[in-house]
Amino acid sequence: MFDYTKDTVKTREEAIKSLKEELADVKFGVLWELDMTDTLQQKGQDFDKPITILEVCNPGAAAEVLKQDMRIGYLLPCKIAVYEDNGTTRIGMPKPTVLLGLTGREDILQFAGEIEETLKGVIDRAAAA
Repeated sequence: MFDYTKDTVKTREEAIKSLKEELADVKFGVLWELDMTDTLQQKGQDFDKPITILEVCNPGAAAEVLKQDMRIGYLLPCKIAVYEDNGTTRIGMPKPTVLLGLTGREDILQFAGEIEETLKGVIDRAAAA
């Protein structure tokens, strides 16, 4: 699977609030919060499924990996989506190991694994009731 996704009993708004708190605890910041539903509707698209995408970053980690290979910038920042699907709120992300595995570099892949485990913990805690 390319993703890590957890269901939660929280509303989308509650899940986003919890995510922001959990991210701050592990030194990740939210760079951008995109209400994708609203954006698509403003562009004239008939789309009514609630989804918010957070672009998140740990500045120290980003600087470290970019020093190794500037092309990693193509894959940054990390994204976490919060959406509603058939009445269930879901929190998910593309796995950093899958994305950074595209580099073919073992050192980068190991680093991605550490970030992935951190973000899985964030999602797990944010999804908890």
